Amino acid sequence: MNPMDMMQIAGRLGTFNEQHPKFGLFLKSVAASGLEEGTILEVKVKKPDGQEYVSNIKMTREDVETVEMIKNLGKNQ
Repeated sequence: MNPMDMMQIAGRLGTFNEQHPKFGLFLKSVAASGLEEGTILEVKVKKPDGQEYVSNIKMTREDVETVEMIKNLGKNQ
């Protein structure tokens, strides 16, 4: 990935965290308890006009491994 793109993404993530601090705390809480196989992740999107979208996945062993890989991306550099 282009270093300039990475810097732009880092800046945007900082802004996102400033604007939505509870979301970051929520994710840290979930991560601290650890995801395990069988955990169900659900996402709900509610648009201003009231339309809703809901989806969920039941975590597999491979999903858990993928999340761990993502969490460790920046730790080895």
